[in-house]
Amino acid sequence: MTDHHRCSWAEGDPLMRGYHDEEWGVPERDSRMLWEVLMLEGFQAGLSWITVLRKREAFRAAFAGFDPRKVAAFGEADVERLMADPGIVRARAKIEATIKGARIYCEMEDRGESFSDFCWSFTDGKVMKSDGKTWVASSPLSERISKELKRRGFKFVGPTIVYAWMQAVGIVNDHSDGCFRRAEVEAAKSA
Repeated sequence: MTDHHRCSWAEGDPLMRGYHDEEWGVPERDSRMLWEVLMLEGFQAGLSWITVLRKREAFRAAFAGFDPRKVAAFGEADVERLMADPGIVRARAKIEATIKGARIYCEMEDRGESFSDFCWSFTDGKVMKSDGKTWVASSPLSERISKELKRRGFKFVGPTIVYAWMQAVGIVNDHSDGCFRRAEVEAAKSA
């Protein structure tokens, strides 16, 4: 088996390696999945990504597979159920933000606005490419997207969270120079 050079953050933990090698940075066009990742990035605020990644399946079970219509219907009893669920990050503000985010997603959809089209509109549908050498926590683009998400009522969508989300869903190809995934993601961006 060939050992690939990968982004330094993905070395070590097998779960992080798998996430890096299979998912991170691949351009995502599915509206529901874009929303799910944005919500999970919000749960990550103040924590490490590996914490959320290890709990991802529990999050999916707790939040009805991140089906926005189902989550939008959650009420106070669901908030209490989620607050008692040891499998997820039990932060009331983040749980409530996810429910509100589902309602906003559904409102957008009901108006005929695709969440995917909204997300990709900031780059005219194109994947942005970093230089692969410089690591940043946010960018002018993540600041713009963050501002628009906040204007629409989303929470836990500051510029740093949005930039991490942009990396995760492939709006920006931020694989490091020399990482075997950088060229693979570049080749897949139009697929």
